[in-house]
Amino acid sequence: MPKFLYTARAVDGEIRSGTQEAKDLEDLAHILRAQGAVMTSANEEGTVTTTGALGKILRGAKPFRGVSLVDKIMFTRNLAVMIGAGLVLNKALSVLEEQAENQKLKAIIAEVANNVQAGKAFSECIGAHPDAFSDLYVNMVRIGETAGNLEEVLNGLADQMKKDHDIVSRVRGALMYPAVIFVVMLIVGYLMMVLVVPKLAATFLDIGAELPASTKVLIFLSNIMLNYWYFAIGGVIGLIYVMRLVLRTAGGKKGLDALILRMPVIKGLSRKLNSARLCRTLGILVDSGVPIVKALEILSKTLSNHYFSESLSTAALEIQKGKTLFESLKKYKGLYPPLVVQMIAVGEETGSLTKVLTKLAEFYEDEVNELTKNLSTIIEPIMMVVIGTGVGFFALSMITPMYSVMNNI
Repeated sequence: MPKFLYTARAVDGEIRSGTQEAKDLEDLAHILRAQGAVMTSANEEGTVTTTGALGKILRGAKPFRGVSLVDKIMFTRNLAVMIGAGLVLNKALSVLEEQAENQKLKAIIAEVANNVQAGKAFSECIGAHPDAFSDLYVNMVRIGETAGNLEEVLNGLADQMKKDHDIVSRVRGALMYPAVIFVVMLIVGYLMMVLVVPKLAATFLDIGAELPASTKVLIFLSNIMLNYWYFAIGGVIGLIYVMRLVLRTAGGKKGLDALILRMPVIKGLSRKLNSARLCRTLGILVDSGVPIVKALEILSKTLSNHYFSESLSTAALEIQKGKTLFESLKKYKGLYPPLVVQMIAVGEETGSLTKVLTKLAEFYEDEVNELTKNLSTIIEPIMMVVIGTGVGFFALSMITPMYSVMNNI
């Protein structure tokens, strides 16, 4: 039976190393797990540990793009499967490094594998990459390491990220048709402005028609698009660039989040989506033994909307002063649906907060699914009103001078 040199982390966090006879790496992992330790690295005596030349080359390579949600889902799911099969952590990371197509993720995995090999905790290693792994992700992994159920935690994280990805995909799919209609409308409008309006303007000038203000505005815009199109394109590009810069600032993002919470259809979707994420994640954290104040602090850095994040940060401070979660959240009537706040109160009174949060998460996840399915149907009438308004304005602006001329004849 071969003998292995291993490094393992005990439940109390102590790193220990030694030699152990085992049939293979999977058998060694089971032996160490029975001793209350999680294997972090292992090699058969007489072999040399490497992370692969490819990993070293890629660590010096420039990442081509960020780590997408799909990349993280695949990484998390595959890592859970490998750990569940008894594969040593650093070996699993090396395999995932070779499989990763995203250059940035590949470089991160290589660095994490090296640090794990050196004896650092996995959660500590991924925590060094906040651009790829959120505070929630890192803390959940830390909980899994401490409790010895890392596989279960990783599967839970993958499931949650998959739900988020599905929701985003459904929203994008629902917005695709209105977006195409909007683009077509812009193209048709541009062609009308550069082909039709100049001819009508020349006709009005020849017959000496009196032009209303709306017609003058259309002719003015038509002249700009026809004769100064480069300024128009430059202005649009500049406007988009400035808007992107503004939205990257704290004030700009706060303004956008406020706008989202005031838009008729998007407001309901945002409230239900953030409520579902809050209930699902808070339930998992509290059930895992994380103090509620710490859980709220983690969540406040996870939710994307500024006002939801701010409400959780404030709630964490108020709970430290003796308030309940219900008392801290009930004043945010514009953010959380009444059902969320009332059920949290019931959960706190009965000592079943985790169970209540899980039920609330399931309910609002179903609500979000139904809303995203019907989003396209809801937006279509709004698009028709917008298109009708634009067409009506154009028609009125062009027809009014003609009626004026006919009345003068």
